Amino acid sequence: MNNLKTVALLGLMSALVWWLGITLFDTGGFYIGLLFAAGLNFFAYFFSDKMALAASRAKPVTEADLPQVYSIVRTLTTQTGMPMPRIYLIDSPQPNAFATGRNPKHAAVAVTRGILELMSYEELTGVLAHELAHIRNRDILISSVAAMLAAALSIFARMAFWFGGGRRSRDNALSGVIALVAILIAPIAAMLIRLAISRSREYQADRSAAEITGQPLALANALRKLEAGTSRIPMAVNPAVSQLFIADPLKALRRRERGGGLGTMFSTHPPIADRIRRLEELAYGIR
Repeated sequence: MNNLKTVALLGLMSALVWWLGITLFDTGGFYIGLLFAAGLNFFAYFFSDKMALAASRAKPVTEADLPQVYSIVRTLTTQTGMPMPRIYLIDSPQPNAFATGRNPKHAAVAVTRGILELMSYEELTGVLAHELAHIRNRDILISSVAAMLAAALSIFARMAFWFGGGRRSRDNALSGVIALVAILIAPIAAMLIRLAISRSREYQADRSAAEITGQPLALANALRKLEAGTSRIPMAVNPAVSQLFIADPLKALRRRERGGGLGTMFSTHPPIADRIRRLEELAYGIR
């Protein structure tokens, strides 16, 4: 269901790009904007791991430094047939972790000092399985495609604002109104769809991790600890990479709880209480 939701959301965003392009621009402007957005995100896709690791101040570590993490990751990658990712440590007391990399052969997993001090072996296994699931499910690629489409929509809206729309929009009053609505709404719609995709991939990574380890309750317990830790302990991290983490690393800085409804729509992560509920239903066979 999460995969189908992701495909549907990407399809909707693609349709928005097409609609905005033909509404606002003549053919040349549409393709120029789309190629520009594709170029930006092509670069981001191939260098996303380096940028994310630098933005989070992650440092590479050897097996001698983190033998337990290496042991867990090696067991999980052997079980799933994945290459061994590079391992990084973030010197932060906040419990958290993230994965990055454009594909399983070019992947990295980063953990904070806080998560190593807080989690039991089973809980840490669940967290690392969640991160490896992101890599196996190619969520970085999915996020890059969503980012490209969102960037294209934003670029089109800015171009239309500064330079005017296509000839049809200038010559027809109704087309002009439609173009104005598109300029205002399209970037917001793109952002909401991109955030919805991010939340959907978190749900999918939770489920995949539970299937890999066979212990959904261990991951549920880990999420409870992450909820308490991220709410209480701040972490200095670039907001641009916050969505990569298993739990929102900026939660303590925002000093507010994410609730349901509209609050959830503007969040990169689904509510942890809901993630725990889904894992418990999976453990007890509740559909």
